Amino acid sequence: MAEDAVGSETGGATASDDGRSTGQPDDESTGDTSSEDAYGGIFGAVPYAIRSSDSWFFRSYVLVGGLAALALSILFALALVVLLGNTVGAGGGRFSFSRAFFIFVGLVVVAPLLAPVLFVARHNRRGNRDSRYDATLAGLGYLFLITLYIGGIISTPAAQQDRPSGAVGQSLVDGLYSLPRLAGLVPPLLVALTILLVARRWR
Repeated sequence: MAEDAVGSETGGATASDDGRSTGQPDDESTGDTSSEDAYGGIFGAVPYAIRSSDSWFFRSYVLVGGLAALALSILFALALVVLLGNTVGAGGGRFSFSRAFFIFVGLVVVAPLLAPVLFVARHNRRGNRDSRYDATLAGLGYLFLITLYIGGIISTPAAQQDRPSGAVGQSLVDGLYSLPRLAGLVPPLLVALTILLVARRWR
């Protein structure tokens, strides 16, 4: 009788072997996170990713990749304003395609720079912290920056092409210049796809 009274006063909750009440769901089962693990949007994910990662290599990429993404975003925004100003009143057709393609290129360039940071922040928030995962995505982020440079060389207009000194460097640059300008999108796109595949398959 006394045990029944205690059970009724506590709402019928029973204690498990480790002393926790099974009548109350724990935070892990409900998916609740503390305020320290919460972040909102891109601006909140960046400091959270730095704080939650143990990889200094990844932390260095957050700084380098974040600054590169900011600089490129400003550059593309200014260039887009100039493009819109030059094509205003020109109607549709080729000019509309040029604007859409320019915006597409901007997303292709900027989004993969921020993707490693966002993936790591989400991965760590779920409790799957792994310094190897962080370092791998940081390495792919740095590789994406290198492919952006290579793609920029490939897509350089003929009037602005500059050949370096040295037989090896000149032959390498000439080979890149000889490729079609649209081929400059291929290396960054391949690395961006690799970032997505690694982030989705590495659990």
